[in-house]
Amino acid sequence: MTRKKKVLIVLAILAIVLLAFIGGQAYAKYVSQVRGEGVAEVATWSFKVNGQSEQVEEINLASTCDNETLVDNKIAPGTSGSFNIIVDATGSDVGINYNIAFTEEENKPQNLKFVYNDTEYNSIKDLEKDLSGKINANDEEKTRTLNVKWKWDYETGSSPEEIESNDLVDTQDGQSIQNYTFNVVVTGTQVEPKA
Repeated sequence: MTRKKKVLIVLAILAIVLLAFIGGQAYAKYVSQVRGEGVAEVATWSFKVNGQSEQVEEINLASTCDNETLVDNKIAPGTSGSFNIIVDATGSDVGINYNIAFTEEENKPQNLKFVYNDTEYNSIKDLEKDLSGKINANDEEKTRTLNVKWKWDYETGSSPEEIESNDLVDTQDGQSIQNYTFNVVVTGTQVEPKA
């Protein structure tokens, strides 16, 4: 090959590379890359009952009444009182459904009644559906105080026969029952968010 041909081949190759570079730049599309970061703050969960997060202190009906005629803080016909269940979602960023259940109720005096929102209940189990409720995430007040009253009337019934019959029931309960017990279970569940 002659020197002239070699120079022409090198010039041709350089021309092709130059044209490819210039032509490639003319047909390139614009590309930009912007980076960001995904962040999601997790909502806080806080649920307490009577100031406790794990176990509620014992509810003693006798300690809720003020009657000087009783010995050793015991209940009897003619006594009454009340206790509070305080549900607290302060500090929670989510809504809470709270359910209150009374379990393992044993030895209830038959004429002992419970009252909540002016409705009388024969059993503490009957209260469950009316005590349960919801605290919304955006509620200003995040606590609910549920005041449960109890009463054991001195005389139960509207006629002399009913009163006499219930006096016998009260006497039998007083002779056979040493302790009336029940457990309180309060469950808080996050309200399902809506889309």
